[in-house]
Amino acid sequence: MKPTIAITIGDFNGIGPEIALKAAVHPSTRKICTPVLVGPLNIFEHVRERLKIRVNLEKALFPCKQRLSLPVVDVGVGLWSDVRYGTVATNAGKTAGVAIEKAVELCMVHKVQAFVTAPVSKEAMQLAGYNFPGQTEMIALLSRSSRMIMMLVSSKMRVGLVTIHAPLRSIPDSISSEKIIEKAKTIAESLKRDFRIQKPRIAILGLNPHAGEHGILGSEEKEIIEPAVAEIKKLGIDAVGPLPADAFFGKQNYKSFDAILAMYHDQGLIPVKMSDFGSTVNFSAGLNVIRTSPGHGTAFDIAGKNKADISSMLEAIKLAARFSQPHD
Repeated sequence: MKPTIAITIGDFNGIGPEIALKAAVHPSTRKICTPVLVGPLNIFEHVRERLKIRVNLEKALFPCKQRLSLPVVDVGVGLWSDVRYGTVATNAGKTAGVAIEKAVELCMVHKVQAFVTAPVSKEAMQLAGYNFPGQTEMIALLSRSSRMIMMLVSSKMRVGLVTIHAPLRSIPDSISSEKIIEKAKTIAESLKRDFRIQKPRIAILGLNPHAGEHGILGSEEKEIIEPAVAEIKKLGIDAVGPLPADAFFGKQNYKSFDAILAMYHDQGLIPVKMSDFGSTVNFSAGLNVIRTSPGHGTAFDIAGKNKADISSMLEAIKLAARFSQPHD
C-alpha cells in the first residue's frame, strides 16, 4: 500500500509552493505515494494559475486516496495570501509555521506516514514569532522527540551534524563528548533502521585544522572528540576519528564510510552539496516522525519565475516514501 506523504508550502514568497506543486504531480511521485499538500488552498491556486501547472486542487479528506485531483490540507484560508515574491514577510513566515505544525500533527495521529517540508525563510518565521534556528529544531519540539540529528543525504554521502544552525564563534563551546556520543548513536540507529545498513561505519571529523595537530592548533580533539570516539567504540559502533576534514573529503575517503559526523554546519554541508547538489536531501534522523526536506533554500531570486529545479524535492519525497515502508 502506498504511503500518504504530506508536503508543506514553505515560504510562499519563495519557490516553496512551486516545487511542492510540481513535485506532487510528477509521475515518479504518484508512483510511490499519495501526496497531499499542506498550506492555504488559495495560495496554491494562485501559484498553479501563475505558472500554468495543470492540476485540479481539492480540500483533503482522510484517508486520502489516489485521484486525478491533488488534495490540499487548507490552513489559514485567505489570511496570509498577500504574495510578494522575493521578499521576507511576516505573513509568509506565519503561513510556513502553521503548515509545519499541521504536518507534524497529521504525522503524529497517523493520517500521513511522513512529511516533506518545502524551504522556509528563517528570518520570516522569526518575524512571525517562531523563535527556532530552523525547521528541524521546531519539528523536534512539536513531535516531542528527545533525540535528533540533522543529516544531509546525497547519492555520494550521508553527513550528520553535531551542531546545526549556530554562529561559528559559538561552536567550540557548543560541542561536548556527551553530544558527540549521542549524535553518533542516533546516526548508527538510523543507518540500521532507515537505511538497512546492519554494520554501519561512521567517520567523525575534527573541529580544528588538521584535527588539532596534536593540540598545536586547538585542544578540542584531545579533550572532547577523542574521548567521545573511544566511548562510541565501546558501544559497539564502528567509528573512526577525529579526522582532518579537508584531507578526508579531498582524498574522497568518505567512500569508505556509511556516514560522516561533522562538528558544524558548513564543515559538513559544503562537501555534500558540492558533490551532488541536485539530489541532496535534508533528513531529520531520530525523530518520532519521518521528515525530509530539499537540501536548498527559498531561492527568492527566482521565485514566481517558473525556473525552480524540483530534483531535490523529488528526492526528498522518494526518501520519505522509502522510510515509510514497513521493515522486513
